[in-house]
Amino acid sequence: MKKMILLLSLGIFFLAFKPLEKHLAIESLAIRTFVPSPESPFKVGEKLSYQLRYGWIEAGKAELEIQSTNQAFEGSPILHMVGTGYSEGTFDWFYKVRDRYETYVDVAAHRPHKFIRKIHEGGFHMERELIFDQKEKLVRTDKKGEMKIPSDVQDMLSSFYYLRTLDMENASIGDVYVVNAFLDYELFPFKVKYLGTETVKVKKGKFLCYKFVPVVQKGRIFKDEEDLVVWVSKDKNKIPILAKADVLVGSIKMEIDTYEGLIGPISKI
Repeated sequence: MKKMILLLSLGIFFLAFKPLEKHLAIESLAIRTFVPSPESPFKVGEKLSYQLRYGWIEAGKAELEIQSTNQAFEGSPILHMVGTGYSEGTFDWFYKVRDRYETYVDVAAHRPHKFIRKIHEGGFHMERELIFDQKEKLVRTDKKGEMKIPSDVQDMLSSFYYLRTLDMENASIGDVYVVNAFLDYELFPFKVKYLGTETVKVKKGKFLCYKFVPVVQKGRIFKDEEDLVVWVSKDKNKIPILAKADVLVGSIKMEIDTYEGLIGPISKI
């Protein structure tokens, strides 16, 4: 449960489902081809911060920032995305968390080229680095050498940004989209279902949003398949506004706290 809370605090929603997703059948789902929008939904200077609550307790914060680099891949600029998550209040007393994720992604194809993960959770410490060779379709790992990958592979953090590039113009309720994510030295297909549009209210105000649910396996963490819902702003930015999860021993909520450097106006009502 602690790990579930911490992963949500980073805003990288799909990570929690990695051990649940591997054996789910997809034949009965309305799988649709993932088509990126013609215009990128983010840019250098974007900063997002989120407040995480477990029940009524403020458990932690998460921050996501896009930085520029002087690197390029086949003429395309590379962006440096940084995600940090940390516990606070009562949670910080019992289970201190200081996590940092970094990814380097080329603008043209939204493909990762380098991923860094530094975890400090309680007494557990771990560092990991992955180098993605997109030309050779290989990932060079720090512990298991080279591994083959598909051309559309994403890492833990780049998946968050890649999902935001989804073109919603022709999306229909019930459509399911698949992202191949490389997690813990294995490839996992992460599936997310579109449920339409909805207005949500958070402390920052009311926002018109797209509504999504990750396709998960019920019974281990979640009671039902749609116990985790994510609302994403219905605009060019497509930033997560709110995530709510009903788990077997309580509920978790993560909502937008601050945002700046967006590509365009946000869908605030």
